[in-house]
Amino acid sequence: MGNSSLADANAFKHAAADGQVGIDPDAAQTVLNKIRTGKDAIEALLSGSGSLAQPPKLGANPVGQAMAEKFVQRADGGGDSYASALKNLLGQYEAAEQGIVTAMSKYHEIDQSAADPFRKA
Repeated sequence: MGNSSLADANAFKHAAADGQVGIDPDAAQTVLNKIRTGKDAIEALLSGSGSLAQPPKLGANPVGQAMAEKFVQRADGGGDSYASALKNLLGQYEAAEQGIVTAMSKYHEIDQSAADPFRKA
């Protein structure tokens, strides 16, 4: 699911870069602010995610040690860890932000090019 969302965000970013999408900057500013707020929150969570990788004190027996090790791997390891999920979400926020900013900058360009045929007639 996460990769699909990232692919969608990247597709939007590329469509904006290619001039296929334009967004009125005034209308998009609220959305852009919300994306940036979410991105800031994810960055804050990522900066503190290392503290989650501290093994819990579950006892000095094999079961407790195995559970503690599993906890550490899920918090800060690769694959489907908490940190990986946050990095994936941050990538989606960044792609969406870049797409919105690009689409905002393309808005007037697209509007001008659409009006040009009527001005020359």
